[in-house]
Amino acid sequence: MSQDTIALASVEVFSSSLDKYAFGSTIQTISETDLEIHQGLPLSDYLLQRTGLFLRQYGSGMLSSLTMRGTSAGHNAVFWNGLPINSPSLGQSDFSILPVGGFDNAAIHFGSGGALYGTDAIGGAVHLTNKLRFEEGHKTQISTLFGSFGKWNQQLEYGFSDKKFSTRTRIYRNFSENDFLFRNITKMGTPIERQANSQIEQVGAMQDFAWKINNKNLISTSLWWNETKREIQPLMGSNTRDFQSDQNLRWVLDYFHFEKNKVWNVKSGLVRDDQSFNNSFNQTIQYFLAGDLDWKINNKWNSKSGIRFTHIQGNLSTYQAKESRVELYQSTNFQPFEGLGFSFNLRQMIYDGNLAPFTPSLGGEWKVWTNESNQIRLNSNLARSFKVPTLNDRFWVPGGNPDLESEKSWSSELGLNHIFKKETFELNQRLTVYRMRVDNWIIWLPKRNVWSPENIREVHNTGLEYGLEANQHAGEWNLNLKVNYAMTRAINQTDISENDRSKGNQLPYTPLHKFQSIIMVGKGTFSTFLNYQKVGERFTGTDGSGRLDPYQLWDIGSNYNWSIRYLNGSLGFQINNLFNTDYQVMPLRAMPGRNLQLNLNVRI
Repeated sequence: MSQDTIALASVEVFSSSLDKYAFGSTIQTISETDLEIHQGLPLSDYLLQRTGLFLRQYGSGMLSSLTMRGTSAGHNAVFWNGLPINSPSLGQSDFSILPVGGFDNAAIHFGSGGALYGTDAIGGAVHLTNKLRFEEGHKTQISTLFGSFGKWNQQLEYGFSDKKFSTRTRIYRNFSENDFLFRNITKMGTPIERQANSQIEQVGAMQDFAWKINNKNLISTSLWWNETKREIQPLMGSNTRDFQSDQNLRWVLDYFHFEKNKVWNVKSGLVRDDQSFNNSFNQTIQYFLAGDLDWKINNKWNSKSGIRFTHIQGNLSTYQAKESRVELYQSTNFQPFEGLGFSFNLRQMIYDGNLAPFTPSLGGEWKVWTNESNQIRLNSNLARSFKVPTLNDRFWVPGGNPDLESEKSWSSELGLNHIFKKETFELNQRLTVYRMRVDNWIIWLPKRNVWSPENIREVHNTGLEYGLEANQHAGEWNLNLKVNYAMTRAINQTDISENDRSKGNQLPYTPLHKFQSIIMVGKGTFSTFLNYQKVGERFTGTDGSGRLDPYQLWDIGSNYNWSIRYLNGSLGFQINNLFNTDYQVMPLRAMPGRNLQLNLNVRI
């Protein structure tokens, strides 16, 4: 008698779920496969090309700041393996110096997340994570990318893992002359010129290690060092020769203890940012220590309680500062029955002896209707968020204002999700409408002969987001379509002086419309895609004066997965800005025209 049942040893893989306590929120995940295809590119380029997000780019490869739901760059929290990495002095992250090859997965939380994540998450949050790998043996991967304007990026990765140990090392170098042609609209006749003083070189290394001590205990740690040297691209008509160097050191250590229905986590970490601009040097260091308990009380209730301590040291060109922060947080899930769930989150931060706004959120998801082919789900969320004033806002000499209050917001959203599955076709749609009010918005104003920040602005944000993904299988062929659309109204409610006319106008550099779509066709190991994005016009003045023209960009490319004995990998080719569109994301900041890239990944 043949044996048709084989007993396999159970394997437990743990990873914290981002959406576990985020019922009612919109979270977009980016897979490891998607990121691998774009290794060597900055995260800013990926987000612009593949999501409905808008980033303010100050030139090709230059400062790129994310804006979500009409908020400012400092209103979006960024995390790496659970550590907040926004600069405490500037209050934001530069997405152009976050290489796609520096992490394995990414997730974007749209909308207020202050109760879940803490300061800065008024408009949303971006989470970058490294994946724990076990029982994969030896693995080596070599990646290289060649492109127009002297671009040459390389990455080498080696990893080994068995049942108990896992280690992985990655090193990379990204380089670009960035000497593209552009039309100089500041000169008579708008001549075609070659961009000068915009070379970029980036090097970095990452080390991941994990150890399963036994079935109940796990230790993991990651170290990421990154250095970016950039010639700062001048404005059209300018001959400045600015230079900037960024060095970033990030380290995290996690200890997990597993019990029945409980997971204890202790996290410590370090984030150090050194920036040199011409002859000015600025440094910030953040130390973290946190602990929490994630507890499945029963089949209906889940709870997570925790505390995070942060110590910040700032050694800036005009001041030195220290600050300590303590945060207490509590998250609770309640699922009375299948298809209905609620999340209730609370957070309180104390910084430098001051109470940040108490931050609650309440969200719910309800599976309204389902049958063999369709599922309709309703999402809703009400949340408060906050942003503590940055070190520069409070301590910059001259002009810093130590009496600033935290920026704070209330937001609500309502979403409808529809999933249709039938045989070889699948359709997933989501529609979200939201409202947000941000108070105490900090802006810098002239005061006598010095600029100084004040809590003076109130902004009302309303909008609509739509996402669609459709898959059709036909034999060996696969057709995939993804669409993202965002309509964003961010209206200023405050005149800052008697002569100010900014009240009632859209915030500068915030497009009312952003549309992005990609269609991919594949057969077997070969696939090709056509990507399109359109960005609406933007105002350049607070009073609605000055406008940047809308623009649309097309990209086309293909990818081939291959395998030869012990080797396998992928070969990709892409043409960006297919129709050589002349456009500006920010005023007088030249952007490249048509350009090519070829990427090769080899795995052993």
